Amino acid sequence: MADYYNSDDLERFGEVGKHKPELFRKFMDWYQASLEAGALTKREKALIGLGVAHAIQCPYCIDAFTRECIAEGMDMEHITEAVHTASAVRGGAALIHGLQAGNTAEKILL
Repeated sequence: MADYYNSDDLERFGEVGKHKPELFRKFMDWYQASLEAGALTKREKALIGLGVAHAIQCPYCIDAFTRECIAEGMDMEHITEAVHTASAVRGGAALIHGLQAGNTAEKILL
């Protein structure tokens, strides 16, 4: 089987808007505005994006935000810390759902 994700597709992202360009334009305007510096710097937003990209396991986002982090002057130490932080949050979120399973099991087993 060929690779499910093709890294070349990242460069073709604009094609997503082919059939609904007005919606795609609105998304891109919002997306780009959200990444501009504000209370947070572009550098901080790049790290947030990288962490979220790992948490949602989007290879395209990982590529894009890794590049953005490097462009913002970060190195593998920064990138690795962001990945570990995202992984820890995601792992904690999975663990806390153990309470949900416990609640359901108690209802069924009582």
